[in-house]
Amino acid sequence: MADLEHRRALALFLRSRRERVTPDQAGIPAGPRRRTPGLRREEVAQLSGVSVTWYTWLEQARDITVSRQVLHSLARVLLLSPAEARHLFALAGEGAPVPPAVRREPGPALQRLVDALDPHPAYLVAPNWDLVAWNRAEAGLIGDPARWPEGERNLVRQVFLDPGLRELLVDWPGQARALLEQYRAEADRHLGDVSFGALTEELCARSEEFRCWWDTHDVAEFRSARREFAHPGAGRLVFDYLKLAAVDAPGLSLIACMPADEETAARLPELAGYAAGRG
Repeated sequence: MADLEHRRALALFLRSRRERVTPDQAGIPAGPRRRTPGLRREEVAQLSGVSVTWYTWLEQARDITVSRQVLHSLARVLLLSPAEARHLFALAGEGAPVPPAVRREPGPALQRLVDALDPHPAYLVAPNWDLVAWNRAEAGLIGDPARWPEGERNLVRQVFLDPGLRELLVDWPGQARALLEQYRAEADRHLGDVSFGALTEELCARSEEFRCWWDTHDVAEFRSARREFAHPGAGRLVFDYLKLAAVDAPGLSLIACMPADEETAARLPELAGYAAGRG
């Protein structure tokens, strides 16, 4: 099976999912004097068709063999979403390719593409959500990322620690938590990567919301989403976010923001003008 760090991550993830499923959801009578939140280990083992000892070892991060059939059974019993099931398989080392080395420089052509998307906000991110490149419209929307020290140009970090972004995002709790769940999925796929470890440690120490949500072990994959902004100059702006892989720059993703209504589309030309004035 995977190395110790992956086994520990798998054990914590399984326990968090087990504690989330109620006996009623699993079709088990709760009974009196029940102290365990969610399902007991022996209940998961029975429903999955494995021995209690084997499942206990799995949650203890022992070095044991886990088949794809058993992983499918665990995903079914624990009521995992498709994204959570894929995360389970990745942690177990099944069907998850090794993440490619990330290129931190976008290259001239990719940078020109980001710039050419003006007046639509667009930017490039690494798997840990480090901002690698952005255009003037994006700088006008969230404030020029160049105002942050080079080592702090990370969207997850700024969403949780920058008061200006907290005010800018209309549904900050919902958007921040969705971002964290995507970041968590990437972090578990890049175990041992210091860029994730240092950022996670800092955010757990400095943000109560990040620490509480991180401990839930919830994960998600990126999906096109609608986000609303209360821009101090342009007013209400609503965008649909799209994510595209940059094939010639392994590990980098292009995020493009498309206006979701006519009012936002009409205000797009204004955004670049706010790039220098916000910070």
